Amino acid sequence: MAQSPHVNRPSRADAATHSPGPSTATVLVMAVAVGLCAGGNYFNQPLLDSIAGALSVSPATAAFTVTVAQVSYALGLLLLVPLGDLLDRRKLSVGLMLVAAAGQAISGVAPSFAALVVGTAVAGLFSVAAQVLVPFGSALAPPGRSGEIVGTLMSGLLIGILVARSLAGLLSDLGGWTTVYRVSAVAMTLVALALWRMLPADDAATRPRIGYGTALLSMAPLVARHPRLATRAALGACAFASVSTVFATMALLLSAPPFEYSDAQIGLVGLSGVAGAVVATLAGRLADRGLAQWATAGAIAVLLLSWPLFGLGAQAIVWFVLAFVTVDTGLQGIHVSNQNIVFALDPPARSRMNSVYMTCYFVGAAVGSAVGTSAWRHGGWTSVCIAGAALAGITLLVWLADLALVRRTRRSG
Repeated sequence: MAQSPHVNRPSRADAATHSPGPSTATVLVMAVAVGLCAGGNYFNQPLLDSIAGALSVSPATAAFTVTVAQVSYALGLLLLVPLGDLLDRRKLSVGLMLVAAAGQAISGVAPSFAALVVGTAVAGLFSVAAQVLVPFGSALAPPGRSGEIVGTLMSGLLIGILVARSLAGLLSDLGGWTTVYRVSAVAMTLVALALWRMLPADDAATRPRIGYGTALLSMAPLVARHPRLATRAALGACAFASVSTVFATMALLLSAPPFEYSDAQIGLVGLSGVAGAVVATLAGRLADRGLAQWATAGAIAVLLLSWPLFGLGAQAIVWFVLAFVTVDTGLQGIHVSNQNIVFALDPPARSRMNSVYMTCYFVGAAVGSAVGTSAWRHGGWTSVCIAGAALAGITLLVWLADLALVRRTRRSG
C-alpha cells in the first residue's frame, strides 16, 4: 500500500521549540475561535428578511451582504493569511479576531444598510484569523500530533458554520436581528483575550526573512515548486464544489412539497452535518500515521455514496438527513487530509500554502453553488444530484492524479 511521501512531520525547529505541544484546553479554545470566525460570516443568511424590513431595503438588496461577506473573506485569504509566515502568529491571530469583533459590533448597531455593509466587510476580511490559527496549530504540534490538532480545529470550523445559521435565527427571534452580531462581538473579544493568555509566542527563528510583497509574489512559485499543493488544492476545490451544490439548493427542496419546512426546520436539518466533525479528528489521526492518501480515498468514497442517498432524500427526510451527514463526513475527511499534506510540504511557508489552498477551496464552493442553482432551474433536484455526483467523480480523478504524482516522486527520489 503506497503512502504519501509527505507525512506531516514538524521541522526540527518546530519540534524542539514547541514540544510537548499545546494543552488540550488551548487546542479547544483555538477550535472555538476558529468556529466563531468562520460562523460569523454566515449569520446574515437566515436574517435577510428581518434586515430588509428594519433597514428599508429589498430582500435582494439585503442579500448583497452575503456577497460582501464572501468577497471580503476571499480577499483576507489572499492578502492577510500570508502574514502568518512573517509575523508572530499569536499577535496576528488575536489582532485579526479583535478587528473582526469590531466589524460584528458595527453590524450590531448599524443605523443604515451602508453601515451594515461596512461592518460585514470588516468582519469578513479579518475573520481569516481562523486560517492563521489552523497552520499555527500545526506548527505548535509535537511530532505525531499535527493531524490530530488540525482535525480538532477543523471540527470547530465545521460546527461554527453549521451552528451559526440556526443560532442566528434563534437570537433574532429572542432579541431582534442585531442581537446575534452583538453577542458575536462579545464572544469573539473574550475568546481573543483567552488566546492571548494561552497561546505561546511564535518562534521568530522559523520565519523567513522576506517582505510582505515578496511573500505575496512567492505564492505562485510555491505551486510550481510543490506540485502536490496544486493537486490537493484542486482536489479540495472539486470536493467543496460537489457539496456546495446541496448547500445552495437544499432550502429550495425542503421548503417545497412534500416537506414544506420552515426556515427554522431547514436550519435544524442542516445541523445534522455536525456529525461530520467527528471525522475531522479521525482523518487527522490517520494523517499522523502516514495514511493521509488513503484517508482521502475513503472520504471520496463516502462523498460518492452520499449522492444516491440524496436522490432518495427527495421523498423521505430520513434519507436526506443520512445523505447530509454522509456528504459532510466525506468533505471533512478530504479537507483535513489535504491540509495535513499541504502543511508538511514546506513548514516555513505554512500560511502561504494555506492561503493558496483555501482560496482554491472557496473558489470551488462558488462554482459549486452556481452549478447547483443552475441545475435546479433546469431539472430540479434530480439534476442537482447528477451535478453533485459528477463533481464528486472529478474529485476521484484528481485523487488518482495525485496518487500518480506521489508514485512518480517515489521512483525519482
